[in-house]
Amino acid sequence: MTFSHLASRLDNIAPFHVMELAKMAAALEQQGRHIIHMGIGEPDFTAAPLVIEAAARAMADGKMQYTSATGLPALRAAISAHYRQAFGLDIAPERIIVTAGASAALLLACAALVEKGSEVLMPDPSYPCNRHFVAAFDGQAKMIASGPDQRFQLSDETVRQHWSENTRGVLLASPSNPTGTSILHSELAKIIATVRGKGGFAIVDEIYQGLTYDGEPFSALSLADDIIVINSFSKYFNMTGWRLGWMVVPESLAAPIEKLAQNLFICPSAIAQHAALACFEPDSLALYEARKSEFKRRRDYLVPALVELGFKVPVMPDGAFYVYADCSALLKHCVKDGGDADTLVKDVLNQVGVSMVSGLDFGPYTAQHYIRLSYATSMENLQEAVRRLGLFLGKNDV
Repeated sequence: MTFSHLASRLDNIAPFHVMELAKMAAALEQQGRHIIHMGIGEPDFTAAPLVIEAAARAMADGKMQYTSATGLPALRAAISAHYRQAFGLDIAPERIIVTAGASAALLLACAALVEKGSEVLMPDPSYPCNRHFVAAFDGQAKMIASGPDQRFQLSDETVRQHWSENTRGVLLASPSNPTGTSILHSELAKIIATVRGKGGFAIVDEIYQGLTYDGEPFSALSLADDIIVINSFSKYFNMTGWRLGWMVVPESLAAPIEKLAQNLFICPSAIAQHAALACFEPDSLALYEARKSEFKRRRDYLVPALVELGFKVPVMPDGAFYVYADCSALLKHCVKDGGDADTLVKDVLNQVGVSMVSGLDFGPYTAQHYIRLSYATSMENLQEAVRRLGLFLGKNDV
């Protein structure tokens, strides 16, 4: 069988260069090279011991049947209690939809709100899949150049400037992938008010919310209850491969989202859900906070080290586990003249075995001159990576 005609929406979905670079790194490892991975954003910590034990019990007890499409009632209640304890927010469990990862939550939100011709505003740079979720439902992501002066985020002013008759809403991430920067609370409040005034929707991706290092814990839900907030068990809770997340929706959206979830996903993984209940045990939460402190320690080492090497870090990342660094001054070290950030990361990978990613995936505005480094690896690996980068850049004393 041949497929002579593919859906035209595929033309609007680009390859994921991060994953392509990961394949290149894996090929080098197969040749016997030692590679330090600072490309893919995946915690080097695994699920907490109580979570693993809960998963084993669920399997032993045969708790592997379908659950409700919206998730186990006990898990929805536990997430609700977490919002109360961590942020002082009273979020009804009925507004919480457990999903097959944050990606499923974003897909459900876009399925409910985006249609052909819908325009959704988001910053450039931003996580590439976000614009592709919009494209999957025949909408158009309008990428707005957002530089260091805006913390690489949308501002209320840029939302007002770029809102058009086709604009239906905004998709924000705070803290952000790839930049690790958050939207200031006061600015986010203005954006939400502006979007509400225009009759639009606001989706706020908070999957790195638990990994914020400066200031008090904060959720956009403290600003409004008519927005959609996305979260995940992958990052703060260290459950990347378990594919479990959640979304908080306005009460009026709960039934439409449930209908979509029933048809598109049936339900999230039953085992992952039973295991995730243990995330909220005091011992697990204490462990996550200790790991968060370790991520902060890594950030506080890596950012000055990169600056010493000649990178520019115009905005200190206050969350996630990424540094978004301007490599403009270092492109002269590329093997071929006229290289850009993508050339640089490939040269570094091939010559000294450090895997990073360029800004190519995250939008055209910063693609040529920025790289993203993940510090979701051990301090020992970070120190060795800095040493190798020093060798590549001819700074042997580093």
